[in-house]
Amino acid sequence: MGQGASSVYCSTSYLSSSPSASCREIRPVSADSATFVRRDLTLCLPDECLACVFAFLHSNDRNSCSLVCRRWNSVESRSRNRLSLVARSEISAALPALLGRFSFVSALSLKCSRKLVSIDDRSLALIPGRLGCLRKLKLKGCLNVSDEGLHAFSLSCPPLLQKVSLVSCGFGGRGIISLLCNCPSLRDLTLKRLRKLDSQNAPLSLEAYLDEKPLEKLPLERLCVKDLHNARIFIPLLHSCKCLKALIVCRSSGNWDRVLMDSFRSEPRSTMISEIQMENVQMGDAGLVAISASCLELEILYLSRVTDCTDDGLSAIVSSCRNLRKLHIDAWTRFGARGISDDGITVLGSKSLNLQELVLMGVPVKVRSLNALASNCLSLERMALCNTESVGDTEMEVIATKFSALRKLCIKNCPISMKGIEAVVDGCPNLIKLKVKRCRGISQEILSCLEAHRSGLAISVDPGSLAVEGEGAANEEENGGAVDVEGRGSSTGAGPRRVATAPATTNTVTRRSTTAHVICSSRGALLLKSKFGRSSCSTS
Repeated sequence: MGQGASSVYCSTSYLSSSPSASCREIRPVSADSATFVRRDLTLCLPDECLACVFAFLHSNDRNSCSLVCRRWNSVESRSRNRLSLVARSEISAALPALLGRFSFVSALSLKCSRKLVSIDDRSLALIPGRLGCLRKLKLKGCLNVSDEGLHAFSLSCPPLLQKVSLVSCGFGGRGIISLLCNCPSLRDLTLKRLRKLDSQNAPLSLEAYLDEKPLEKLPLERLCVKDLHNARIFIPLLHSCKCLKALIVCRSSGNWDRVLMDSFRSEPRSTMISEIQMENVQMGDAGLVAISASCLELEILYLSRVTDCTDDGLSAIVSSCRNLRKLHIDAWTRFGARGISDDGITVLGSKSLNLQELVLMGVPVKVRSLNALASNCLSLERMALCNTESVGDTEMEVIATKFSALRKLCIKNCPISMKGIEAVVDGCPNLIKLKVKRCRGISQEILSCLEAHRSGLAISVDPGSLAVEGEGAANEEENGGAVDVEGRGSSTGAGPRRVATAPATTNTVTRRSTTAHVICSSRGALLLKSKFGRSSCSTS
């Protein structure tokens, strides 16, 4: 950084534009001497250039640089955009000075352990007046901040505040509604593990918490709800957010079918929502039908471990939401109940003409649905098929011959062999990445040969999918014979493309069974199904 002894001269052309005259004094003591006068070379740099240098440093290094001199302290303070503080009660006395020093911060994070005493309402109310450029605020574990503190914070009307994340804090509905109404630029709100909000059991209604006339519509564009257990309290809030574009619900109990139906029922076909993510929630076809009736501009839909979604709900979505670009389905159904099947994917392929990304986990995809996708979804570039017994070498050959626009393909926990992989490598002319995971019997030698065949294709194979050398005899493995896997991760092929495998381990012995089937993740339904369906099973 120019603080030590330096033997570098400042050129004449550079010195002519230098803001500091002291740089011109850097010269040797004598003509025959190699000793130079020690000077601070950063004095030659404008403050803007020095701030750019600080931008490449980590937080600890920036803290050390701020202790060098007053100029560095000032430049470092004015150039810092993000600030993260441990929000314990002891910091309350120093908080005004800290906020005054870092007055140009645009992202502030205050985190505290729930076992400790956090900052209070008074400290939170100081933030808007000291940070005029604040755009993002995150509060985590601030149990001593109440509705009054959040209300006092919002009364300052931070003009640039766009994103707020509230995690494990001690306030409820009144503070949240006050924040939404008094911050005109707020666009992104995340609510996670707010136990007081659950215990109040009161809807997030503008009329219930505000004495004056509430806003006609809130400017909120993204709402993220995680680990909250009273779904119905969000019905008035969703109804008031006319500008909402993204709704994310994760691990939140309650009947979300009823929430979506009541939220969209009064003004159907009028929402601006383009992205919906539902993960591990109670929602079925009724919720999907409500989405299809009101979210005609939907482009991104994630359904992960939702309980009661079937082909009927998926058909309603693809029939109405013709702009769908990304679809992720992680199927989970009760035993004996209907779920999303090959028929639903066939309807998807026939109607979602703009589909670009498709991820199917636990969905029985077959040749018929793949033909429908290949014939109509001509823009499909990214596809992942995981955790299904229906995807084999035949389906891989269909993908190789008909999915000409495919660029990235992931196959996970499917009964494919090297024949299917060779077919995909020979076909799919635009494919640039192939990922194979937890698919038994992949030959390292053949993969090495495929490297030379497709130099622009990156193949990623996990170690569990590679066939162990000498693994041909089924009797040996069923009897628990030891197999030496030394050198299994090495690649003999030479080329610009790499096959991602685990490093070789010397003197490593493993026992594997031919009847074992690796289970992807720890989902209860797939685990029980695998255990009851096979005599021997290994879990990951």
